[in-house]
Amino acid sequence: MNLENLSEAAIQLLKDLIEIPSFSSEEQHTAKRIEEWFNVNDIPFKRNQNNIWAVNKFFDVSKPSLLLNSHHDTVKPNNGYTKDPFKAIVEAGKLYGLGSNDAGGCLVSLMATFTHFYAQKDLNYNLVVVASAEEESSGNAGLNSMLPIIPKIDVAIVGEPTLMQLAVTEKGLVVFDAVVKGTPGHAAHPNTDNAIYNSIKVLEWFKDFEFKKISDSLGPVKLTVTQINAGKQHNAIPAGVSLVVDVRVNDQYSNLDIADILQKSAPCDSIIPRSLRLNSSFIPLEHPLVQAGIEIGRETYGSPTLSDQSVLSCPSLKLGPGDSTRSHTADEFIYISEIEEGIALYIQLLTKIL
Repeated sequence: MNLENLSEAAIQLLKDLIEIPSFSSEEQHTAKRIEEWFNVNDIPFKRNQNNIWAVNKFFDVSKPSLLLNSHHDTVKPNNGYTKDPFKAIVEAGKLYGLGSNDAGGCLVSLMATFTHFYAQKDLNYNLVVVASAEEESSGNAGLNSMLPIIPKIDVAIVGEPTLMQLAVTEKGLVVFDAVVKGTPGHAAHPNTDNAIYNSIKVLEWFKDFEFKKISDSLGPVKLTVTQINAGKQHNAIPAGVSLVVDVRVNDQYSNLDIADILQKSAPCDSIIPRSLRLNSSFIPLEHPLVQAGIEIGRETYGSPTLSDQSVLSCPSLKLGPGDSTRSHTADEFIYISEIEEGIALYIQLLTKIL
């Protein structure tokens, strides 16, 4: 299939995927449509839950493996949509629909790229493609569940909208549940240990606290209190205040480092991480994949948003058509030209290293 036909087929696949609801953990029907792509192109594949994967025709266990991954689940549409989120609408060169930008355009572009290289002999890398589930919810049945099943991965391209620029680093994420305690009592009586008032100094501490190590590409660690909850009735002083703290971790700290620092320093009664597995990601600038991207005119940067890179232990590059600022917005769209360019650039990039 030539590049023009490959792009046309990928765009049609994306249109079909848009019109099939695929919220996280409910991707069974888009998984079926993805299976059809591989069947039509005579590519053997395997399915694990709602994850579809395949390897290149001349897979060689003695060679390193390069993963091409993106996801086919979506968030739920917000109330701001003026167009049907489950209708693929093309207007003025834009393809509208839920998941078009995040990350359907990336997924179909990577699948087209894999198809282009599938039957080529004497590649320097094996290719492994995974159309994964549950990325938006960081679920247990997504890419992380595939790592023990697919061949060992040495380097990865994770398809997320980056305007086809090279995201060589990505912030990790740790969410903490914190508690500030006090003495419960009746609102009519004096109380010098009100948990809500006690939380004021704690909130000020979180607002002012700074992690010392700054990343060249990702900047500082970003800590934000995002939720607060206390009290159930107007005349009762609660025993405690619950806080949720969102920490976006740069490549200078491990998630375990962040947890250790906050548990030793934060002036609250307890602070417990929900998970430590969503780590920051990076790929060395000298890696052949990055150098190949630079050679074809792509720029490098650090990404503040989380992706399935967080579950990978190998070097990984985030790269894909579309714009991250459109993700999760009302009337989400991707330009048709971005998909065409994405496929061409993916192929150009991989040709340099394969």
